[in-house]
Amino acid sequence: MDAIKETHFQFPNQTGFYKGKVRDVYTIANKYLAMVVTDRISAFDVVLPEPIPYKGQVLNQIAAKFLKDTSDIVPNWVVTVPDPSVTIGRICDPFKVEMVIRGYLAGHAAREYAAGRREVCGEKLPEGLKENDKLPEPIITPTTKASVGHDEDISREQILAKGIVSVEDYTQLEKYTKALYQRGTEIAAERGLILVDTKYEFGKVGEKIYLIDEIHTPDSSRYFYRDGYEERQKNGEPQKQLSKEFVRKWLIENGFQGKEGQVVPEMTPEIVASISDRYIELFEQITGEKFIKGDNGQVLKRVEGSINTALRNL
Repeated sequence: MDAIKETHFQFPNQTGFYKGKVRDVYTIANKYLAMVVTDRISAFDVVLPEPIPYKGQVLNQIAAKFLKDTSDIVPNWVVTVPDPSVTIGRICDPFKVEMVIRGYLAGHAAREYAAGRREVCGEKLPEGLKENDKLPEPIITPTTKASVGHDEDISREQILAKGIVSVEDYTQLEKYTKALYQRGTEIAAERGLILVDTKYEFGKVGEKIYLIDEIHTPDSSRYFYRDGYEERQKNGEPQKQLSKEFVRKWLIENGFQGKEGQVVPEMTPEIVASISDRYIELFEQITGEKFIKGDNGQVLKRVEGSINTALRNL
């Protein structure tokens, strides 16, 4: 069974190529992006040595579904999804901030709170919260889009003062972010899930704002299982998460956290297959749909052919 570890295609009118941690992105005629969501997997800022069959398809198809399901709220970059692992869309000029929205005190916000801080990105937090408690209302905690190194927290006031985004555009981004999170929360509730926090990225073509990249995937969002949430909170127990946390847990248990001198544990065929199965479970839980495996017999040939056909029809 093939998995997509890397691609080296050459398409007609190709004007650029970018290799990210998990995506290979081809620029076509400086107008479109053909994004291949590979089966590479990263954790602790490290790309692991073995690809995970169907992982790219899972992420691509979850994002495609939720982009379609939110297109009435905000237009998005997608033009066509010609292959289970590929999305082709318009090139947008991205805003240099990621719009992170949080409905619960989890992750980074919980760590800041535990350290005694009662404000995150200019948003004030009440006293007396426990980790994973629901916030009085969702808060937007933006981060800068760092071209090198890690993204950093930034407040609305700093964004506007530095002229990173205009007042008019930022006000619109906030509206879109809140509406998208509300829709995501409703969809998650139908699936017995809680959308804890997530991030959205936006760009512009001319004066029009588009939603770009992926949304509501387990790589860009944190989900809790709704069943038992209240009881776990009352008892001070960790919440049951639907995310790729299980991969990080396996790595930690085997002595790897991305630190210098540490070696990635052996990814046996059994481990790779179990991670693949978990991603397929994630897909079915989040979407409520049966996962249909793409033909992975000659997966690179399939992907290349799908993109070529789609480009001819643009």
